[in-house]
Amino acid sequence: MLQALIIFVAQLLYVPVLTLRTIMMVKGMKEKAGAMGILEGVIYVGALGLVFSDLSNYLNMAAYAVGFGVGLYIGTIIEQKLAIGYVTLEVNIMEKNEQLTKRLRDVGFSVSTAEVQGMNSTRYRLDCTARRDREQEFIDIVSAYEPSAFIVSFEPRNFKGGYITKSMKKRKDKLLKKANI
Repeated sequence: MLQALIIFVAQLLYVPVLTLRTIMMVKGMKEKAGAMGILEGVIYVGALGLVFSDLSNYLNMAAYAVGFGVGLYIGTIIEQKLAIGYVTLEVNIMEKNEQLTKRLRDVGFSVSTAEVQGMNSTRYRLDCTARRDREQEFIDIVSAYEPSAFIVSFEPRNFKGGYITKSMKKRKDKLLKKANI
């Protein structure tokens, strides 16, 4: 029974580490992904070693499988809370809404606007790139001003120039200045 509990807890640790390592790898965070990979490997080999030490013990195998599933759930929650990276948001609305654009800019979002041609009419598009931890805030503001807005978000792989890179540089400089004090 103790082995099954150890295996279950190992999976609760292993799968969130696996999730975070994968995300860091995709986002180009090589050093952090490598460190997480080492931790992942140690946990994986230990848990799997316990399972393989007695293949007739179905409780250990069940603990491994259930721990993996629960670990996935926990890993997803952790990833959502950390919200690593950036998101690009595209909003499509029926009419130009200066109040919405002003509100978004007032709270720190960089917003570009464009008049676009929809299937049957002219529409207006707002484009924004922001930290992922602010995505829901952006959606909430847009929804308050434009309840029927079409909003799509996706994660940019790379970006260069513009308001957001200036903002990122200022933030980085500020953090470096704090670290030297």
